[in-house]
Amino acid sequence: MTHIDEFAHLDFLREDRCGFPEVIFAAGKTGEQLVMITQSLLERHEVVLITRANDAQAELLSQTIPDSFYIESCGIIFVDRRVNSVQGCSASDILTQPGGAGQILVCCAGTSDLSVAQEAAITARIMGSHVTLISDVGIAGVHRVLSHVEQLRQARVIVAVAGMEGALPSLIAGLVDVAVVAVPTSVGYGANLGGIAALLGMLNSCSGGVSVVNIDNGFGAGQIAHRINIPPARFGQETVDANISFHYATQEL
Repeated sequence: MTHIDEFAHLDFLREDRCGFPEVIFAAGKTGEQLVMITQSLLERHEVVLITRANDAQAELLSQTIPDSFYIESCGIIFVDRRVNSVQGCSASDILTQPGGAGQILVCCAGTSDLSVAQEAAITARIMGSHVTLISDVGIAGVHRVLSHVEQLRQARVIVAVAGMEGALPSLIAGLVDVAVVAVPTSVGYGANLGGIAALLGMLNSCSGGVSVVNIDNGFGAGQIAHRINIPPARFGQETVDANISFHYATQEL
């Protein structure tokens, strides 16, 4: 029988340091390794999030941990045993449930980018944010973005997911006064170079307030957006109120 110490050294204190338990990256792990890691984390934590999982891994995990949920469209598995738990086997089920704080808006340029956008949205929701996902608002039909301007301006932080030339984050950032987390995807034709073109386009954005994560890294974008949306409790309401007052004061100048 393989022992977990032979292949993993789990960080049980990450929740204390970073606000959420260690997240499991399933790609490259055997089903047995994934089950053992998940079981060990559940001994210490009420919630476990797994990214980049496949059908076989999900099937094996469900046999051992029957309260696990698998979102096949984006490769996420999670187990949530908290009081106000998140449940569901689709992005729609999860994102339409009541709960979550603040407001994150995830904008997806094309349907082909949707799996990455769902990874970002579900990550942030499980971490505790309220998330809305808007799909197929790429710039080839700019009216689609402009029809959501009011919704964009109500968000505390926006995640913009796009492949091809990666122009969506620049457009959105020119319409809002909050941070935009840009996610390039590997979707596109030959000169897209597996997402390199979108990545470079986003890095060279002329719009202010755009920050870029790695290609197809929906998880990273979701975690960043969650931290912006819900700052650590130590900052307190006074800091939030001060930031709001400063914002309106500068608008009056």
